[in-house]
Amino acid sequence: MNEYLVPANTKKSMLILGLFRAKDIWVIIIGFGLFLFIAFTLSLNTFGEVITAIIPLLVTATLVSPMPNYHNVMQFLVNMYTFLTGRRRYLWKGWTYKSDENDK
Repeated sequence: MNEYLVPANTKKSMLILGLFRAKDIWVIIIGFGLFLFIAFTLSLNTFGEVITAIIPLLVTATLVSPMPNYHNVMQFLVNMYTFLTGRRRYLWKGWTYKSDENDK
């Protein structure tokens, strides 16, 4: 009887346009700015120059694209970096079946 349905997108209203955080918007702006800078400085006559100009847009689009179980790819990479560079030796602070005997 007392069943509650929590919508999956409860935090979506806290995001800009329902997709981006402020950090994501800055990444998009910087990527687009780099694209414009490269596009205006290079003549873009050859295929290699066009690819060089588009690379910041591709990297930016990859970083801010949504990913299951994470906000986006950038958040996944930050979490993976934090896990790999964090402490690996975990201190035991739990209990065992002998903990009552040791506490007395």
